[in-house]
Amino acid sequence: MSIGPPVARPIIDLAMKVIPIQPVPAEEEGGALYVSEKKVYPRAVTGRFARWRWAFVALTQVIFYGLPWLQWGDRQAVLFDLGARRFYLFGYVLYPQDFIYLTGLLVVSALSLFLFTAIAGRLWCGFTCPQTVYTEMFLWIERKVEGDRMARMKLDAAPMSLEKLVKKWFKHLLWGGLAMWTGFTFVGYFTPITELGMEFLQTRMGSWEVFWVFFYAIATYGNAGFMREQVCKYMCPYARFQSAMFDGDTLTVSYDAARGEPRGTRGRKEDYKAKGLGSCIDCELCVQVCPTGIDIRNGLQYECIGCAGCIDVCNGVMDKMNYPRGLIRFTTQNALEHGGQGDVREASAIWRRVLRPRVLVYAAVLAALTAGLMFSLALRTPLKVDVVRDRAALARIVAGGKLENVYRLQLMNATEKTQRYVITAEGLAGLLVASEAEVEVGPAESRWVPVRLQIPYGSVAAGSHPIHFVVKQADGTVVVHEKSVFLVPR
Repeated sequence: MSIGPPVARPIIDLAMKVIPIQPVPAEEEGGALYVSEKKVYPRAVTGRFARWRWAFVALTQVIFYGLPWLQWGDRQAVLFDLGARRFYLFGYVLYPQDFIYLTGLLVVSALSLFLFTAIAGRLWCGFTCPQTVYTEMFLWIERKVEGDRMARMKLDAAPMSLEKLVKKWFKHLLWGGLAMWTGFTFVGYFTPITELGMEFLQTRMGSWEVFWVFFYAIATYGNAGFMREQVCKYMCPYARFQSAMFDGDTLTVSYDAARGEPRGTRGRKEDYKAKGLGSCIDCELCVQVCPTGIDIRNGLQYECIGCAGCIDVCNGVMDKMNYPRGLIRFTTQNALEHGGQGDVREASAIWRRVLRPRVLVYAAVLAALTAGLMFSLALRTPLKVDVVRDRAALARIVAGGKLENVYRLQLMNATEKTQRYVITAEGLAGLLVASEAEVEVGPAESRWVPVRLQIPYGSVAAGSHPIHFVVKQADGTVVVHEKSVFLVPR
């Protein structure tokens, strides 16, 4: 991005702009094939948006860390048991055949992201993205141990000493503990967390669960402790395709160049307008608090995650200078181009454009898919039936002059109570079930049942004849029909 007084530019052009990376001479970088990044030291900030950010950190982590410990009857309330191929979501028991619900959930999540981005930009990134949340937590630990921005910069620049060694090791010890607890909790969604705890207490280090705990712990430790903004800038694809969802009426963190320029230092009691200056005092605090290290005064940049830290710190500076707030604020490109001043009229104009065609389409499709998903889940049949023909014997004549086909039925009980099912078949004259017609399946159990169907020999022509298996719950509340064929040899 160019340096100097910014001008209003279309959001899409800015978001799509590619920043050229200047090559570094080999003698300066020791022959490196890439440009080294300057470490970012985000400054602590307080304000309305900082409080909102920490509220979302608390909310997401209470859910994430607490949910595996929540019990539902005699089991874990939320458990994705990959080994048993069963997924427990409170009162629901889902099987791999219910994969359509996961597909629906992913589609709803994607449309929600499109809708929120069209309205208010990268709020997901700035407030609830796991990378942002864990970076915020790791930064909080770092500030508590090493101090705020200037103290951390001074400590890193100082030669190794006992104080520096102790602070660094203590910080990494706390980071490691948080990362391990995060990895342990994540794996606890796939293995009962109490059993997982026993794995560690008994030091059974050969299990796959322990491997994945360390894997996710190392990933959290590296991403939130070291890579931080690099993940957002270079690894996350969202920063690259967000421009497709932005338009001139999307709310973004924006610097009001018309009001702020030309920037320059001045005393609190000086008449800056008489000196030909704008409201920006060029303190660069907005740069110091930015977790990705950008200067928002250079216009919208794809690295901006919409955390609004620069808004909080700038409002604090405006308060001290007795200037109106809102030099940096959530606004739209159209509002800035039409001379918006952050007042009630600008806010009214912005909200009138919220319900524009793109937003209405996203909202309508999202509402329809969400309603359909909830309706389908509510009416879901708590019994799954799969039919597999016994290929060892396609058809055979048995005692009594009967022609018999053999099948295997997989009955999957999607309730947490023992159920009895009655198996019948229909579709051919004289078709009857010659094997046990009533079976019992335990809670959340999957059972294979051999089934023999017979018809009088010669009652139907040779060939393949469609039939239906009918599996009824003993009390008649659940009925499932499953197609198959009955083979009659020539």
